[in-house]
Amino acid sequence: MPPKKAAAKSNVSAEELLGHYREMLLIRRFEEKAGQLYGMGLIGGFCHLYIGQEAVVVGLEAAAGEGDKRVTSYRDHGHMLACGMDPKGIMAELTGREGGFSKGKGGSMHMFSKEKHFYGGHGIVGAQVPLGAGLAFSDKYKGNDRVTFAYFGDGAANQGQVYETYNMAQLWDLPVIFVIENNGYAMGTSVVRSTKSPSLWERGAAYGIAGEEVDGMNVLAVKEAGERAVAHCRAGKGPYILEVKTYRYRGHSMSDPAKYRTRDEVQKMRDERDPIEQIRDMLLTGKHATDDDLKAIDKEIKAIVNEAAEFSKESPEPHLDELWTDIYATEIPQEA
Repeated sequence: MPPKKAAAKSNVSAEELLGHYREMLLIRRFEEKAGQLYGMGLIGGFCHLYIGQEAVVVGLEAAAGEGDKRVTSYRDHGHMLACGMDPKGIMAELTGREGGFSKGKGGSMHMFSKEKHFYGGHGIVGAQVPLGAGLAFSDKYKGNDRVTFAYFGDGAANQGQVYETYNMAQLWDLPVIFVIENNGYAMGTSVVRSTKSPSLWERGAAYGIAGEEVDGMNVLAVKEAGERAVAHCRAGKGPYILEVKTYRYRGHSMSDPAKYRTRDEVQKMRDERDPIEQIRDMLLTGKHATDDDLKAIDKEIKAIVNEAAEFSKESPEPHLDELWTDIYATEIPQEA
């Protein structure tokens, strides 16, 4: 579909297109910088980059409302940035510094922000899915119209706890959107080798859960599908499944050489389906921005990312006493 028609169909303003472009570019540049810091030995442990999948979270955050919640797995930096968490705090956590969102103790997979309703990256495959249903149960119990986005990948889609959660979510009509970020390779095994299902979202049919497949390389398509899912949940119709077909350009983690696919395959996706380039083409073709305008945005984004990297380097390592904090809850907070 030509870019101008796609934009018209989605009824998206030039301002919104520029916003999507800026947010996806921030994620891309942040992840590239994180990869550099990892290579320099400044980030320890695992580091799972979101490069290529930017349209998923940017599109769904555009469909979310104030107070909606999100929980995901370990490829989570993009989710944090998309919901508005400070890049400095994210990068500082990646480098294990005191200025990080978990005071340098959690690293990539264990950041949280109560203010932004971000309930973590989680390292156990599929474990965040029942947690997402629990967050949605809380909102239903309180009687508000909030929705929870529970993200997981095509690999986690084969975990048993996912289907236990599907059953409970539909049984109790929970306002949870199950987002399957299907990048085709899980940790390194192609989805066609790991499942006989023609699609992953249709597995919800066994429980009566509605859903659809979405082009995850097109931020406008993701936003439209997200709006349908959100409306379904807010109307009290129970859960919804979005299988978002996306693609990661890097390996599963920084230690993965990704020899299970060819360089030509990755390059073809970059050349023909890149989510950022699609929006860039729309902006230029529709004369919503000039090449110089977009270069200025890129320069601004790089400055933000560089500032985050410098903040992470200058932030001190946590004091040894910090090991004993945030272990036990001394009191249970009372929420309205």
